[in-house]
Amino acid sequence: MDWLITLFSDNSTIAHDVVVYALVIALGVLLGKIKFFGVSLGVTFVLFVGILAGHLHFNIGNEMLLHFLRDFGLILFVFSIGMQVGPGFFSSFKKGGMQMNLIAVLTILLNVIVAVAIYYIDADLTVPQVVGILSGAVTNTPGLGAAQQALGSLGLDGADDLSMGYAAAYPLGVIGIILSMILLKVFCKIKVENEAKEIELEKENNQLKPYVVTFKVENTLMNGKTVRELNAIVEHHFVISRLKKTTGEIIVPTSQTVLNCGDLLLIVCSAQDEDIFHSVLGSTVQYEWGTLAQGEVVSRRILVTNSHYNGRTLGSLRLHNGYRLNATRVNRAGIDLIASSNLTLQVGDRITVVGNPSHIERLADRLGNSMKRLHEPNMFTMFIGIFLGIIVGLIPIAIPGMSASMQLGLAGGPLIVAILISRFGYKMKLVTYTSTSASLMLREIGICLFLASVGISAGGGFAETVFNAQGLRWVIWGFVITFVPLMIMAVIARLKFKFNYLSIIGIMSGSYTDPPALAYSNKVANNDAPAVAYSTVYPLSMFMRVITAQLLILLLA
Repeated sequence: MDWLITLFSDNSTIAHDVVVYALVIALGVLLGKIKFFGVSLGVTFVLFVGILAGHLHFNIGNEMLLHFLRDFGLILFVFSIGMQVGPGFFSSFKKGGMQMNLIAVLTILLNVIVAVAIYYIDADLTVPQVVGILSGAVTNTPGLGAAQQALGSLGLDGADDLSMGYAAAYPLGVIGIILSMILLKVFCKIKVENEAKEIELEKENNQLKPYVVTFKVENTLMNGKTVRELNAIVEHHFVISRLKKTTGEIIVPTSQTVLNCGDLLLIVCSAQDEDIFHSVLGSTVQYEWGTLAQGEVVSRRILVTNSHYNGRTLGSLRLHNGYRLNATRVNRAGIDLIASSNLTLQVGDRITVVGNPSHIERLADRLGNSMKRLHEPNMFTMFIGIFLGIIVGLIPIAIPGMSASMQLGLAGGPLIVAILISRFGYKMKLVTYTSTSASLMLREIGICLFLASVGISAGGGFAETVFNAQGLRWVIWGFVITFVPLMIMAVIARLKFKFNYLSIIGIMSGSYTDPPALAYSNKVANNDAPAVAYSTVYPLSMFMRVITAQLLILLLA
């Protein structure tokens, strides 16, 4: 048994270090699944298990290994997040999303203002301690990592103070977010059932999603016109999926197909354009295309997995001339898009095409249509992105009035590069698609390594620092940072911007980048409204949290 005792007691071996990491992460993940009042802390519990391990002197003997795993874990985590949120980052600034992001940004700025005010009110607080409390209060781990990077770039001590402040403020931070959601509902006398009905009504009136409808050609002025001429008349994006002639024949029309009175057209368009087709073609009719779409004309989905077509437009496939097929819509990340000719394709897109089965098979072979290939990890894109992210993170940014140049660091650099690659990588022929399970695995491994390293490093002095009057002040200050800005902006969002309550609680969760709060929000709403709002504000909020944490270190230190 001596070998087993040596394994746990002798921290000079790699085996000891790996065992400590494995136990800390395993126990943290396991305990993180336990729910307190319906809310679990998830992988964040790894931090607290790491602190306990450090307190019990289960230390990592190789300091270089500790720092490497901490920093590499942080890089994996933020890069995976950037790849996940990048495709929706820029679209989140559209009309409705602009207001949501404005609320989130103002909340973040209020968090910072309150934290700075506390720093000047409490003379005993150091800069690393207040930034750590801020990161814990807003439950943002990448902000903690960015602050540690900023401290290192300035050559200052205080990394353990950052970690302990974070750990002290985090638990009540989660509680504070959920408490503010409950108080908002009480204060504004909100009934969740009514808010849910309002969301459903908005979905029904959504005018942007593809709309499938059958028209009968009744306008005599259209008799003898071609599909190309119909396109010139309507001047809106639409696709004629199938055409049923008066003889009963069903065909896939091309631009030269001639229309005749009595023909039935199955059209995919935006719902807002239906009235235009009424005036140009005639009335809508009920017709079961599926029962007759056999033999010569079928509808199939083709998966784009051939990287050669990554970044190519749909029109470049020449579906009409080369295959006599029509593309009716493109599904990307669960969202249906109208199949316009100028739509840029990405690996992972699912194209719905209509036509002869043999022609569909030829196109499928060309585009790949291989789920197995889609599940293969794109290691080149990932590591070239990390390489570029580190370079970008180390570029000094001179800001007037600051004693030292700012750097985006190992948190900000990879995050920004990942966002840009996931959105524009196809232009450089980079395959940016990563399966959800692979992305989640990388993200969870990264955050677990980072939190375990931070916890083990800070654990030695945690009890003496936190479990006393000073630690109690940290907890109280953390709750103030969490609660006050959130309640102010939530009330403004409700009374000024008239946001739906279910969207507000999603904004609250997203502006604090807090998955436990999102889980609670989803449970309250019983629909996807909080998740939609969360994903709208999450990318910018994550970026702002990382940047503001560094700025506070550079400005106050």
